Amino acid sequence: MKQLFISLLFACLPAVAPAQDEGMTDRHSVATNTFWSNWFVSGGVGWGAWYGGVEDGRGWSKSPLRGFRSVPGLSLALGKWFTPGLGLRTRLSGVWGKAVWSDAGAGNGNKYWMLNEQVMFNLTDMLCGYEPGRLWHFIPFIGAGVARSCTYNRYSAGLGAGILNEFRVSRRLAVSFEVGWNRFENDLAGMPAAAGRGFMDHQNQFYAEAGITFRLGRKTWEAAADVSAISEMTQTELDALNAMLADERADNERLRSLHADAGGDVRPTDSQASVCIPAPAAVFFNVGEAEPADRRGLVNVEPVARYAAARNATVLVAGYADSATGSPERNRELSRQRAEKVAAVLADMGVKPENIRVEARGGVDTYAEASFNRRVIVEIVSSEPQR
Repeated sequence: MKQLFISLLFACLPAVAPAQDEGMTDRHSVATNTFWSNWFVSGGVGWGAWYGGVEDGRGWSKSPLRGFRSVPGLSLALGKWFTPGLGLRTRLSGVWGKAVWSDAGAGNGNKYWMLNEQVMFNLTDMLCGYEPGRLWHFIPFIGAGVARSCTYNRYSAGLGAGILNEFRVSRRLAVSFEVGWNRFENDLAGMPAAAGRGFMDHQNQFYAEAGITFRLGRKTWEAAADVSAISEMTQTELDALNAMLADERADNERLRSLHADAGGDVRPTDSQASVCIPAPAAVFFNVGEAEPADRRGLVNVEPVARYAAARNATVLVAGYADSATGSPERNRELSRQRAEKVAAVLADMGVKPENIRVEARGGVDTYAEASFNRRVIVEIVSSEPQR
């Protein structure tokens, strides 16, 4: 009776798991995607101006906002989001600039380029949780880089910061508006020194820019696996194994008693020998991969392998994929590769290849937690000795 109860409990897990997962999804918690996911390229056109300490005290007429020093600029960037809230981009910008350092002139031209490495913080996703269809993202950034004035043949290191506002157009395309500031260590724009001016001693570049962003590779994030649910599932399997071990110990004690009473050699019958069939074991996989997510999970199949090898029993290795990702054809092939990977491990553990039955079940949505669907189930389907 205990064996039947345990088997029914394991069989009911697919029906129970969705109910447990509902309400447990944490929109602030996502799984880190593969290296090639969530890349982007962007380009923009805008306006920029240079400002330095030499201009301090000369009146508001020299403001960077005045038209006589408005100079267009261009930029190109390549970046990647490592989480919905944290990204990195490399930004190349420049071409034209103007600096003002005398009352007599309206400005001095300066052709330049600057290359910045910037850390980006998507505060919208950080504070409000990840939402794939969100229309607006508020993204501050900070960084450092190097610049060169082609006009004055000078190089300089610098720091920078800014704010990027991004507006979703489609799954891959977004438009943006960005404002930023860069501070350089020497007279990159050709301004004379302005000793004693404090913060504005260094030359600064201010800019505003409109642009477009195109996303590369996978564009969305997957919810992180519910660790508590996985723990509960693993604990259920352990409880089943412990119950079977307890049954086996009880049978051994009974056989020892019979042996002592009979004064002879008492061997278990076939029905007794087949009582302790190991519970089905699960091995889990990452998105799009045929290698186990954690090879330590292969320990789960060892009791099944030992039982099958000792009794020449038949083992079913069923592979599954998550139907929410990939085409049906791709999921069937992926489920086959996963099953064959685990079947090879069983063979290494001593199970005869002819006693291993591999099945590709394709994409499924059995569990509300998608990571549970990316699995291989290993179970004994015939405990009778193969002849």
